[in-house]
Amino acid sequence: MKTTSFITLLLLILVSCSKKPQQQITNPKEYAKYLNVTENVSLENAQKELDFWSAKLSVTPNQYPYLQKIAAANTQLFSITGNIEYLKEAESNLLKANEITNYDNASYLRSLARNYVSQHRFKEALNLLLKAEKNGENLQSTEFQLIDVYLELGNISKAEEYLSNVKDFNSFEYLIRISKFSDAIGNLESAINYLEKALKKIENSNKPELLEWAHTNLGDYYGHAGRLQESYQSYLKALAINPTNSYAKKGIAWIIFSHEKNPAKSLEILAAIQQETMAPDLHLLKAEIAEYSGNFAEKEQQIKQYFTAVNNEKYGAMYAKYNVLLMVEDKTTKKEAIEIAKKEVLERPTAQSYDLLAWAYFKNGDVKKALSITEKQVIPHTFEPELLFHAVQILKANNKNKEADLLLADLKESSFELGPNTAKIVTKL
Repeated sequence: MKTTSFITLLLLILVSCSKKPQQQITNPKEYAKYLNVTENVSLENAQKELDFWSAKLSVTPNQYPYLQKIAAANTQLFSITGNIEYLKEAESNLLKANEITNYDNASYLRSLARNYVSQHRFKEALNLLLKAEKNGENLQSTEFQLIDVYLELGNISKAEEYLSNVKDFNSFEYLIRISKFSDAIGNLESAINYLEKALKKIENSNKPELLEWAHTNLGDYYGHAGRLQESYQSYLKALAINPTNSYAKKGIAWIIFSHEKNPAKSLEILAAIQQETMAPDLHLLKAEIAEYSGNFAEKEQQIKQYFTAVNNEKYGAMYAKYNVLLMVEDKTTKKEAIEIAKKEVLERPTAQSYDLLAWAYFKNGDVKKALSITEKQVIPHTFEPELLFHAVQILKANNKNKEADLLLADLKESSFELGPNTAKIVTKL
């Protein structure tokens, strides 16, 4: 063999060894059986519940407690199908129940508050829960919901105050709240630990809905922590309980796309999910995959389909975040994005909302205003990679390279959460 040929071969071997293949996490043999589910038991049961209580109400229209039962069935149908009509119908029935009882029934107030949380109407939910708290009936249930809402509103101190009221490490409800709280303050290890303990509390119970919820949320937490094998297994456990759990399927699709870099397999799962739910954000994941694959025409098509799907006033502010992030990329809508972000800050003054506003100003060329918001309201209050990704660019635009590089070091560890498209940009910052 010639010396030059030998050196070339050696270099090729070294290069191929240096490019370590991504560890295979998922196994199609394990999840394929959940992709073509012909019978949706959860959907059928929810529809039966709706039909049963609707029939009862039509026979005895004065039995207003049936309204809450109907609303619960509608809420379940929304969670399964993603059809906003079900959620709004649930709201309508709960409003009737509360009006009949003059907003003095704590259970009905809590139910309507849950509905408003699903619609991202957090301040309205808070007002209802404060009424329920004053009522005093089943106070602990109200306090648990107040923790949820205060965390959504970014009011960490109030959430902590209510956590001290309900402190009980033997309680599933308390453990899931202290887990959420730990995640909110950036202590992911504790968040995982508490949720694992909560799961153990109900492992042997006949509460499949709670088990399903715990497994999907653990799947998310494990993913954030880079524990992808455990994340994948958690999603599989959720699917074993409910084969039509679209959220768990989406989690697996993200692992396949972001970690395994297999867009085709990820799209197979998304196609199956779209047979079960009409959630608009699926179009955005498909757009992201299309961009990664270099199919920019398909990316634009998916974004158009997303906007068509959310062009319904009943969604309210539920998709405001995605709308802002997309609108700032279009010169014809980027100014309008600022106004939407301002509304988000008013309704939900969290680091996430302030980040949207800062990013909208940044994309409109006002880098000074973007910096002021980011330094005061975002960086000190968040650990989320997407927000730090925006913060780095805003800092660099203001020649604060030293501060940006400090954030960039952490950001480079978050490629799985950011996804391959954003991770590629991060390497160039």
